[in-house]
Amino acid sequence: MSRVVLITGASRGIGAVTAALAASRGYHVGVNYRANRAAAEGVVAGIRDAGGTAVAIAGDVAVEDDVLRMFAECEGALGPITDLVNNAGVVDMKARVDEMSAARLQRMFAVNVFGTMLCAREAVKRMSTRHGGTGGVIVNVSSVAARIGSPGEYVDYAAAKGAVDVFTIGLAKEVAAEGIRVNAVRPGIVRTEIHASGGQPDRLERIAPLVPMLRPGEPEEIAGAILWLLSPEASYTSGTLLDVSGAR
Repeated sequence: MSRVVLITGASRGIGAVTAALAASRGYHVGVNYRANRAAAEGVVAGIRDAGGTAVAIAGDVAVEDDVLRMFAECEGALGPITDLVNNAGVVDMKARVDEMSAARLQRMFAVNVFGTMLCAREAVKRMSTRHGGTGGVIVNVSSVAARIGSPGEYVDYAAAKGAVDVFTIGLAKEVAAEGIRVNAVRPGIVRTEIHASGGQPDRLERIAPLVPMLRPGEPEEIAGAILWLLSPEASYTSGTLLDVSGAR
C-alpha cells in the first residue's frame, strides 16, 4: 500500500519542493494550501505530469474546522494518511518586540504553533496503534531562529518556532510506543518567497555572509532532510531537531 503524506503549506517554497520530491519517491501527496489555489494546482499538475499522485486540499491550519476537513478530504482522495509534514508557517514585518501588536502575536502563534499542534493531533488519531492505526511519521518544519532568537527582526517568530521544538520533543516521547516517530527540521536562511512576504526581499543577500557556508540554503536541501526523516532510514530517529542551516 502506498504511503500517503499530507504536507501543509505546500503551494510554494519548501512545501512545494517537498511535495514534488515525496511524489518522486512514491508517496501519494496531499498538497495543502490556504489561499493560492492556482499555485497548489500547479504543484499537483507537475507531480501528475511526472507520473505521481497528488491532490490539492484547501485549508487554514489555524482554523480547527479547516484542519478536520483537510484530513478528511486527503483520506477520501488518497487513502489513510501515513505521514504528515507540518510546513505551513508565517512571518511578519521586521520589528522589535515593543513594536508588535497583540493581533500580530496571535496570528504568529495561531499558524506556527496551534496549526502545527492541531494537525499533529489529527495525525496521531489516525496513525497511533492506540487508536487502531499502524504507525506513521510526523515532521515539523521549525527554524534555526528558535536557537538564535532573531533579535530586532522576528523574536515572535523565533519564539513560536521554539514552541514547535518543545512540542516536537514532547510529542515524540508521548507516542514513541504507539508506532509514531516525530522530528523537526530547522532550516536556516533559505531561498524562498517568505522573506519578501515579511517585507525583506533583500534579506538573503544581507544574511548570507553571516552563514559559515557563505550562502543561503536551497529548498531542495531542506526537502531532502524532510524526506530522510520520513524514510525507513530514520527508523530509530525520533524527538530530533535537525538543523539544516549551513553551520549557522
